Amino acid sequence: MANCKKSSVLLLLLISIGFMTSETYGIAVMSVDLGSEWMKVAIVSPGVPMEIALNKESKRKTPMVISFRDEERTFGEDAQVVGTRFPKISFQYILDLVGKSIENPIVQLFMKRFPYYDIESDNERNTIVFRIDEKTIYTPEELLAQILHKAREFAQNSAGQKINEAVITVPGFFNQVERLAILQAADLANIKILQLFNDYSAVALNYGIFNRKQINDTAHYVMFYDMGASSTTATVVGYQNIKTKERGFLETHPQVSILGVGYDRTLGGLEMQIRLRDYLAKEFDAMKKTSNSVFKNPRAMAKLFKEAGRVKNVLSANNDHYAQIEGVIDEKDFRLQVTREKFEELCVDLFERVANPVKTALETSGLTMDIISQVVLVGAGTRVPKIQEKLSAYLKTELAKNINADEAAALGAVYKAADLSQGFKVKKFITKDAVLFPIQIVFDRTVENNKVKQVRRTLFSKMNAYPQKKIITFNKHNHDFSFDINYAELDYLSKEEIAAIGNLNISTISLSGVAEAMAKHSKEAAESKGIKAHFAMDESGVLNLVNVELVSEKTSVVEEEGAFSKLGSTISKLFSGSEAKEAEKVTLPPKDDIRPVYEEPDEYPEPKKESDEKAKAENETKSPEGQTENKTEKIEKEIKPTIVTLKEPIKAHEDKLGPKTLSEDKFLVSKEKLSSLDKHENERVRRESALNSLESFVIDAQQKLETEEYQNALVPTDAEKIKKACNEVSEWLYEEGFGASADTYEEKLYELQKLTADVNERVFEHKERPEALKGMLSMINGSRTFLTNMKNLNVSSEIFTQIEIETLEKVINETEEYHAMVIKASSEMKLYEPVLHKVRDIANKMAMLDREVKYLVNKAKIWKPKQEPTSNNAEEISENKTNASASDDKKEFSGKRGRDEAETLEAEETLELPISDTAEAEDDDSKVEHQEL
Repeated sequence: MANCKKSSVLLLLLISIGFMTSETYGIAVMSVDLGSEWMKVAIVSPGVPMEIALNKESKRKTPMVISFRDEERTFGEDAQVVGTRFPKISFQYILDLVGKSIENPIVQLFMKRFPYYDIESDNERNTIVFRIDEKTIYTPEELLAQILHKAREFAQNSAGQKINEAVITVPGFFNQVERLAILQAADLANIKILQLFNDYSAVALNYGIFNRKQINDTAHYVMFYDMGASSTTATVVGYQNIKTKERGFLETHPQVSILGVGYDRTLGGLEMQIRLRDYLAKEFDAMKKTSNSVFKNPRAMAKLFKEAGRVKNVLSANNDHYAQIEGVIDEKDFRLQVTREKFEELCVDLFERVANPVKTALETSGLTMDIISQVVLVGAGTRVPKIQEKLSAYLKTELAKNINADEAAALGAVYKAADLSQGFKVKKFITKDAVLFPIQIVFDRTVENNKVKQVRRTLFSKMNAYPQKKIITFNKHNHDFSFDINYAELDYLSKEEIAAIGNLNISTISLSGVAEAMAKHSKEAAESKGIKAHFAMDESGVLNLVNVELVSEKTSVVEEEGAFSKLGSTISKLFSGSEAKEAEKVTLPPKDDIRPVYEEPDEYPEPKKESDEKAKAENETKSPEGQTENKTEKIEKEIKPTIVTLKEPIKAHEDKLGPKTLSEDKFLVSKEKLSSLDKHENERVRRESALNSLESFVIDAQQKLETEEYQNALVPTDAEKIKKACNEVSEWLYEEGFGASADTYEEKLYELQKLTADVNERVFEHKERPEALKGMLSMINGSRTFLTNMKNLNVSSEIFTQIEIETLEKVINETEEYHAMVIKASSEMKLYEPVLHKVRDIANKMAMLDREVKYLVNKAKIWKPKQEPTSNNAEEISENKTNASASDDKKEFSGKRGRDEAETLEAEETLELPISDTAEAEDDDSKVEHQEL
């Protein structure tokens, strides 16, 4: 039943996705679900609504691992194999390190977990780098960019076309610096980011898509509990249909809103695996099989870490399991039984933290569990039985597992990618994300006795929806000044979480040219309304300073509605936006020197039609005296002062604080480094491919020369020549050829292909010719039967003209003569002689006959019998006869054009059938969407 439901939903999605352009190349989009341990890639391409892209091992998820060895770069499972032997040059859990300084507790925890990495501080950027050798270092952004590049490769192989646009999921607790680092990594990989999508929002969207019919005008709430490798998140979301105005029409769309979020960025499967690894290491050392400790051996610890991950997964379904590794250290094997009870004992304090994200999410949302309809489990960590037990005990409700725990985020993100792209149109599903870390404006103000007072104003409060624009106005600054943008009101987080955010200061904004702008407006007798700073938090959750400007107003008195007054009014409308409208409402500036943050609305309320109609009715029923008074009021309005808004841009310099992204120069250096790696890898792949092709061709040719059909198709001298060439290449490959270049392999392969081309063609023609001739004979017999039926039918109904009948008979006779000629020539020809009549020539001859028959068949399909003329329509019938006669004359005169028209008709008929069938199978919503597309 569940599979049936899933299939119907996928069919609905397939119908709902349409193409905005006739081009089918390069319009596919992808999503990348970046996890700490695994990466999932999904695509939407022409004909494919939503699909997980497989990696080269044909698996649906890929380990987030990259390794470097012997000038070769490997990813995924290949990198894991390298990492077990050479852990220092195999990098994993990279996502946790982007945008962080070496003092960050998350980096310190990483260094404690994996002590064999050589991590250094980048003092210029206040971030970290991985050192491989004296000359080679990699930043987390560079490593992540290479993984993203590989993700796009998987997507392009699955879609069969180039992909440039993507939506990437990130943890919702990523701060501004971390989000900018992800964007820069994507830029290094030459991927255009449509949006950074919070992972819990992607999961919520995916859930909403597959439960769309359950969403109505009444809000209902769902909690998602997501435990991954590194972190755990609990999210309360609301689903509800809302009305939006688009293209001037009021439409109803489902919306998912993030209402509350709680998280623990160090609670996850990785910490459990680390504890199990350390337990196995202690047990091995306790066995005293060798005097060397495994804790001091990176390779041994890497082996134990891999085995700990396997045992942890098995214990989720079994009460005990054996951990066993061959040659842990000093060629000593290890085998130990691990029970689930022991595993739970190792992680007992972790299980006590399971409910904390749920508490925070509920407190933030202001909701209680009694109105939450479901708690849905997401992430591989939730498969641990103890996790489910603790969660059920706290929530006192049944846990839902009706979503793909591994792929939900990737599929939700790719739906968003299709929605944001220009190549597809999907059913609208609105997502409203929320700010986790409040952001405030901080600046100094001089008060009485020249004392300096620090003023704080909240720009984005906790759980404010975004994307959103906001404006903050400074009233009492006449000279250049600066203000800071910081995180604020983080008391709801633990000290550990606040420390993990890093530097709480985001940036400092320095404004210059304030006094000059003030003086310029003063000369025009304009009154300052303050300096307005425009901020926007985009869809990716990144805060941007849009612009800063001085806004002033001046009044202009005009006694009559002349040209100048109209011009002034127009200027006011052009240069005043929503800020000017707000300024008109405020008659006196506030006492403080900063105005409350003004939030730009997404939509403006429509004028009230009822009040307009009432006013109109009152005007119509007024007495003449009232009309006279109305005229007086109109004159007074004409001489009312007009307010003109003036705006002057203020130069603003933003200095980013804390860990920084790559500078322009370093970005170019990094891009060149990655480009050279890509070129080297492409050359290696090309060389390996050329070598494999050459080896395969030599072995295949040597085997074919032993068969009877190839021996018959070759003269002895040619056979000896091919054998000699193959043997020479084979010996060269096994002696000195393995170090050759791709060009050399390709050149030798070309020479062998050229040498064997004739014999391969003769063998192919000899094998395929009988089937082709058999098909031709069948077509000839069928055409003759059709010709006989044509003649019989034409006696009673004049469907075909005499020229058409004679033309078909002529083509049949010519084809029959050609068939007999080929049969005779083939029987007399030796197998080693050059081929005279090839299979493609036979196919071309058959196509000519097929074309004639199809034309006549289609003509018979669209033919309608003539109606007997009546007294009422005799004149009309006569006219139709004349037109039909003229049409027949044209077709006889231009047979080729008539056949082309008939083929077009046939193609149209073929396309109509599936469209009709699909329309009958769709529900009402699907029909509407299908017509719209």
